[in-house]
Amino acid sequence: MDIFSIVTLIGGLAFFLYGMNEMSNGLKKLSGGKLEQTLRKMTATPIKGLILGAGITIAIQSSSAMTVMLVGLVNSGILHLSQTVGVIMGSNIGTTLTAWILSLSGIESDNIFIKFLKPSNFAPIFAFIGILMIMAAKRNKNKDIGNIMVGFAVLMFGMNLMSGAVEPLADMPQFQSILTAFKNPVVGVLVGAVFTGIIQSSAASVGILQALSLTGGITFGMAIPIIMGQNIGTCVTAVISSIGVNKNAKRVSVIHMSFNLIGTAVCMILFYGLGAVIDFGFMDTAVNPFGIAVSHSIFNVFTTIILLPFCKQLVKIAEKLIPNKEEKETFALIDERLFNTPAIAVYESNNVTVRMCKMAHESIELGLGIIQKFNTQTANKILELEDEIDMYEDKLGTYMVKLSSKELSDADSRQVSKILHTIGEFERLSDHAVNLLGVAEEMHDKNIRFSEAANREIAVATAAITEILNITAQAFENNDLALASKVEPLEQVIDDIIAEIKMRHITRLQSGSCTIELGFVLNDLLSNYERVSDHCSNIAVAMIEVQHDSFKTHEYLHEVKSSNDKAFNEDFAFFSKKYAM
Repeated sequence: MDIFSIVTLIGGLAFFLYGMNEMSNGLKKLSGGKLEQTLRKMTATPIKGLILGAGITIAIQSSSAMTVMLVGLVNSGILHLSQTVGVIMGSNIGTTLTAWILSLSGIESDNIFIKFLKPSNFAPIFAFIGILMIMAAKRNKNKDIGNIMVGFAVLMFGMNLMSGAVEPLADMPQFQSILTAFKNPVVGVLVGAVFTGIIQSSAASVGILQALSLTGGITFGMAIPIIMGQNIGTCVTAVISSIGVNKNAKRVSVIHMSFNLIGTAVCMILFYGLGAVIDFGFMDTAVNPFGIAVSHSIFNVFTTIILLPFCKQLVKIAEKLIPNKEEKETFALIDERLFNTPAIAVYESNNVTVRMCKMAHESIELGLGIIQKFNTQTANKILELEDEIDMYEDKLGTYMVKLSSKELSDADSRQVSKILHTIGEFERLSDHAVNLLGVAEEMHDKNIRFSEAANREIAVATAAITEILNITAQAFENNDLALASKVEPLEQVIDDIIAEIKMRHITRLQSGSCTIELGFVLNDLLSNYERVSDHCSNIAVAMIEVQHDSFKTHEYLHEVKSSNDKAFNEDFAFFSKKYAM
């Protein structure tokens, strides 16, 4: 063992960690949509949460990322604390998959088909196919698959480098003397916890232990406590991520830590207690990568089985360690910790934007209603909504800009673009609700009343505005492009209605049946109506155009209106007839 072996070991570790990171990132992007769907099915049932946690951790290959995501979701108020317990338990089981894949490195056989099961033999093929996909693929999805394959190949290359570098250790007396210290279970647990805490990945830590086991110097008695400690060390990531979050989010990391600490303590007592009565002959037997994978899985599954019935107690422990205080619990609008799983961050950003859409819709409806009947309580509600929507635009806009710099799938990139193009429109809708409030206040203070003819015309325009708002909100909430395509024909009808009302007002003004003061108020009202329909049009166009990776709004609108678009013409004719004056 010389300086070059040490350099090779460090380089192998670097390749191993880099490959695991690339593979994990690729899996996150590739499974993004599935993660969203699965997350929405989460319930308070621990068993379902366990299955969910295991499934997502297998998909993204990182229990640490899973726990950090839970901290972010709880901090945003999206999940309740009790929903996370089963997921945390499941993530500990899901993370064992990496160890099973790496255990294949110990396969020895003369059969060519069995030889190909050995990762070091098929990893170069993965690397070649992956590079071809990255270079030749036009779709990001195929490139993501290529990155996963190359990441796995780099991971296995690092594993082989580490295995080769530590091979001379088997014959070194100094190495054997160091290993004797690991016969003490407490030392093994501490070493496993500290090392895993440093690299912040239990899967990588287990992989390194598997590489060392190929020297033949690691026994089951040494490996088992180290594996237990590795589960404690992986909690460091969650603890770090809980800095600066609300109490419930901090409790997520406490539950994660409590689960692993209690599980390790119980397993240590039971295992070594039985060992004092029953002679475990395998404890002094050299362990191989397969044995480590088995031990890792048995420990995590057993720990989950014994603690699953005590989910409520784990929550109570977290609540006692982080007690409630008198101050009101606050939630982040959306948490940046979700950047670790960009697909989830995009999904939850869309949910926040839908809430913003609903608030903007409500504010305009209140604005339309207050024109007919002024009410102080309604006026205050409009102003409150406007302030809240302004806050949403500011925080969500900043969040989306940061999120857009992350590695996103094509679908997620389009979703981010749609959100960035629409949040400003929702904010301006709330501004027009405030403008309508101003018109209502002026009419109320000056006791202004429109004529019966004007009221009938305004009622038609109000009905059309109400419908375009309903269509736009429903289309955005459900991402319904077919419904969104109906917004532009109705917007054109509204423009015609407003132009007709203005012409009729001029006629009444010329005949002396209307006043200039009423004309100013009517013009303000109609201008806001027109702008509301314009913003609805912008939202619908953004939804449609994002599917084509294009935001040439003016070109799109010109093409739809100037071409003989059958659907557009039919919808225009329908709305024209429906809102004929």
